[in-house]
Amino acid sequence: MSTQDELKQQVAKAALEYIDDYDMVLGIGTGSTVNCLIDLLPSVKNRIDSVVSSSEASTERLKQLGFHVKELNNCGTLSLYIDGADEVDSHNRLIKGGGGALTREKIIANASERFVCIVDTSKQVDILGAFPLPVEVIPMARSFVGRELAKLGGQPTFREDFVTDNGNWILDVNNLKIIDPKGLETKINNIPGVVTNGLFAHRGADLTLVASASGVVVQD
Repeated sequence: MSTQDELKQQVAKAALEYIDDYDMVLGIGTGSTVNCLIDLLPSVKNRIDSVVSSSEASTERLKQLGFHVKELNNCGTLSLYIDGADEVDSHNRLIKGGGGALTREKIIANASERFVCIVDTSKQVDILGAFPLPVEVIPMARSFVGRELAKLGGQPTFREDFVTDNGNWILDVNNLKIIDPKGLETKINNIPGVVTNGLFAHRGADLTLVASASGVVVQD
C-alpha cells in the first residue's frame, strides 16, 4: 500500500514527461505535491530556460535549486503550467487555495497554453465543495464579503493568522455543494472586495495526472 507521500512522488515524476520542450518558460504552482516536483526539476534542467512561480515559497525553493525565476510581466504566454489541487472532479474542474496562493495560481493558469494538474486519488470527488472553498478578500471587505457568501449558502470562516503574498486575507467557505462550478465562480468573483476564489472551473486543468496504488492515470 503506497503512502500519500509516495503517491505525491509518483505523480510528480510522471509530470516531468510533460516538460518536453527545450528552453521553455515553465509555470510552477504551490503545495506539497508541487514541492515533490520542484525537487525533481534539476533532472530536466536542460529543458528549462526559466520558471514563473505562483508563490514566494515556491520561488525560494526554485532559487535554492539554481533556477532563474521570472516575473510573469516579463514573459509572454507560458506553454505549460503544473500545479496541484485540493479537489478535482471528473471534468478537471478544481478547488485550489488551501495553501493560500489561489490568486497567483489562477493568473498563471490563465496565462498558460496548457495546465497539467497533479494529484493523488484522495483529491478526486464527484461534486466539488467538501473541501472548504478559499476566497481571497481585500481586508476592509472581510465582513461584507462574509455576509454575501452566507447568502449563497456557504459558511465562511476567517483564516486566522494568515496573509496572502498579495497582502490580503482569506475566507474559507464550508457547506457548499457546488453543482454549477462556473456559475458560482462568477457569482463570488462579482462580490465587491473579492480578489478571486479557489474555483478553477472557467479555466480548469487541461488534464489531471492522478496517482494511485496501481499507478498514474491521465484524466483528460
